[in-house]
Amino acid sequence: MAQTERYLAHSPMPASARAVFDWHGRPGAFERLNPPFDPVQVVERTGGLEVGARTVLRMHLGPLPRTWVAVHTAFDDGVSFSDRQESGPFAFWEQTHRMVPEGPDRSFLEDEVHYRLPLGWLGALGGSALARGKLESLFAYRHALLAADLARHGALPGPELRVGISGSHGLIGTALTHFLTTGGHTVKPLPRSGYTPGLLEDLDAVVHLAGASLADGRWSPARKEEITRSRVETTAGLVEALRGCRRPPPVLVAASATGVYGTRGDEALDESSAPGRGFLADVCQAWEAAARPVEALGVRLVTLRTGLVLSPNGGALAKLAPIFRAGLGGRVGSGQQYYSWIALEDVVGAIHFALRRASVRGPLNLTAPEAATNRAFTQALGEVLHRPTPFPVPSPAVQALFGEMGTATVLASARVFPRGLLAAGFEFRWPGLRNALRFCLGVNRLPSAS
Repeated sequence: MAQTERYLAHSPMPASARAVFDWHGRPGAFERLNPPFDPVQVVERTGGLEVGARTVLRMHLGPLPRTWVAVHTAFDDGVSFSDRQESGPFAFWEQTHRMVPEGPDRSFLEDEVHYRLPLGWLGALGGSALARGKLESLFAYRHALLAADLARHGALPGPELRVGISGSHGLIGTALTHFLTTGGHTVKPLPRSGYTPGLLEDLDAVVHLAGASLADGRWSPARKEEITRSRVETTAGLVEALRGCRRPPPVLVAASATGVYGTRGDEALDESSAPGRGFLADVCQAWEAAARPVEALGVRLVTLRTGLVLSPNGGALAKLAPIFRAGLGGRVGSGQQYYSWIALEDVVGAIHFALRRASVRGPLNLTAPEAATNRAFTQALGEVLHRPTPFPVPSPAVQALFGEMGTATVLASARVFPRGLLAAGFEFRWPGLRNALRFCLGVNRLPSAS
């Protein structure tokens, strides 16, 4: 029989041990910590953190799906809880989560894992280093994310909010939902259309994220109409429903995009810059205009001009990462076009910031402080994944494959700066491209404390 191994992750947290423990017990905690680079699916859950609580997960080991059943075996309120694998990929797995006090508003989080690989000594010989590396990657992500979330909630205290979110199952909406619920807030998922005043009563805020994807195929006339309608008409319908509310929510945070600026080469753009030209710029302008009448109702309006969101769970990075991992990546077109990117978790933090800060209103660029050319982005992604990037994609190939969509997205250049966020005092957690890529792709490692 192979020897049982021990792994201990130990990290400082910017909150009390009680607060860290309570965070783990709220809805969405497991989903929040589910890494985007190696996600698992929650199939069934009964109970919370107490002894006897049970979770069934579906995961993939290579191409094969596996089921993992974990049962909670120990619970010390405010201090620790433990779970053990009942069935799953390991011969043995037991994990203990400890919250160690370090003053009134500081603590340490310890995750201690005892595990044994399957297939005895043969499994240990072939998989010990791989398993260790996965643990280091997993807990580096979890501890960094938790520390950032706790810091953000701690920096903007206030009453718990009841927030309605349209597009709550999308990339941003899912992350935002779990961020808010683990922070003690209540989220009410809203439909993508068909709003009524009754849906919106008694909310403290609405976050409107609904909109058809831009990158699902070529832009036929019908597709362009769908893209426009899913943004402009749904936003207008939401405003009309808010007009019928007895007490409209105090704030509406409404989605837009950096596409409002069009393609502008290396021109430095901020919220004061004039709109651009082209289909996306026209759609974004109409989208923003549809939300504007809500201000006449006394509702504070924040318009999110979001850039390229970095996450392997969706968007451009989800398509690029497998290509680059295979060593087939390369610059696109000239490589000189600017990508105004932002880490998904900074998007979530910025929306939370907009909900909490009553002084924030109007257009807000959701981009990192430094845009990157496609050439620089390609180099950074290759370096983070330790892969060469020898295969450039010429502009004519992009245009032939994707038509207007490729020209307006992949080949477009917009060098957008988040002057509004920075002036308001927002703190980016992942302002650098390489660090953002390392975090979301699971390349970081947390040194073992064992």
